[in-house]
Amino acid sequence: MKPLEPAVHSALRDIVNNRSEKSLNWAVNYAQEGLSMTGEELRVQCLYVLNNIVYWRGGLAKQVRATLKAFAGIK
Repeated sequence: MKPLEPAVHSALRDIVNNRSEKSLNWAVNYAQEGLSMTGEELRVQCLYVLNNIVYWRGGLAKQVRATLKAFAGIK
């Protein structure tokens, strides 16, 4: 089931809140921009964010990645 936009925005906020992690350097800016987006624009932004969190590890990272992938339509 595709997550709703509020769930995606929550995942993006998790990235912004963890901005001190070195593995999120570029992703933070993309996540901040995504917080003001909806619809197709948000889906495309999720792809950019996913591309920039590949080295982020941990339980929260796994949850965020799963939410963004589901919303973007990636298996």
